[in-house]
Amino acid sequence: MNVFKGSAIYLGMVQFVHPPREDITLAGVLAALAEPMRLRIVKNLLDRKDCMSCTEAAPCPDIAKSTLSNHFRVLREAGLIQTSKKGVEHRNVVREADINARFPKLLKTILSFPEQG
Repeated sequence: MNVFKGSAIYLGMVQFVHPPREDITLAGVLAALAEPMRLRIVKNLLDRKDCMSCTEAAPCPDIAKSTLSNHFRVLREAGLIQTSKKGVEHRNVVREADINARFPKLLKTILSFPEQG
């Protein structure tokens, strides 16, 4: 921590919160996927099967960066995605093995339904 004119400034790597597999809850996963934008982000990530940046995975190119950042935070904290930093990009992938280990066939079942609206 550096101090500049009485304010704390943290200089360091961004730390992403990724709950361990055993801490992923059904309520957390369902709450995260209940928001249509987050559901579409997860679908996009699963369709590609490889790491994608936040903007690549976003289904709407006009979404504000702060809103997009919040969606990815919610998905991370629910245990649905793993985010890593590569250069200046945040790369994301669905934690499919962890979700399937905790809740077999849950993602497949949820994602099999067509979107409403």
